[in-house]
Amino acid sequence: MTQDNFPSNFGNLTHLDDRGQAQMVDVSEKAPTIRQAVAAAKVRMLPTTFAAIQAGNVPKGDVLGTVRLAGIMAAKQTSALIPLCHPLPLQKIAIEVTPDPELPGYEIQATVKTKAETGVEMEALTAVSIAALTLYDMAKALEKSIQIESIRLISKSGGKSGDYSPPGQ
Repeated sequence: MTQDNFPSNFGNLTHLDDRGQAQMVDVSEKAPTIRQAVAAAKVRMLPTTFAAIQAGNVPKGDVLGTVRLAGIMAAKQTSALIPLCHPLPLQKIAIEVTPDPELPGYEIQATVKTKAETGVEMEALTAVSIAALTLYDMAKALEKSIQIESIRLISKSGGKSGDYSPPGQ
């Protein structure tokens, strides 16, 4: 679609200017408020891979510690990875990696918090995505068929749009 074909209602799409071109949203007039987002992902693997990680028997070393660190580092780099994403002063980044023998695999959850003019959903989603990719990288010598699933926003609070949690949660 060319610029000439864009509908006239682009004024209410904040990441597009009146010609339909991408722009960074101006948040300079917004007051900083406390904002938090929680995102999650699942990493499914064979029972033997899961057992090796749980036993600490993986050639690359401390899988779960590396996964947590990767998630923290990723949240801090989100604005460098996602176009039009604002760099934010992050006050809290917590990565939880929970074993799930029924999966088998792990649930990864990221909680990110700031006091800023815009939210931290992208930071939480980036954190769980990179943490899940890191888990794959750390365990790929044991199994190439590991699956990363269900990357999702669990909740968010603060800001003009208010609180959010998916229906049924």
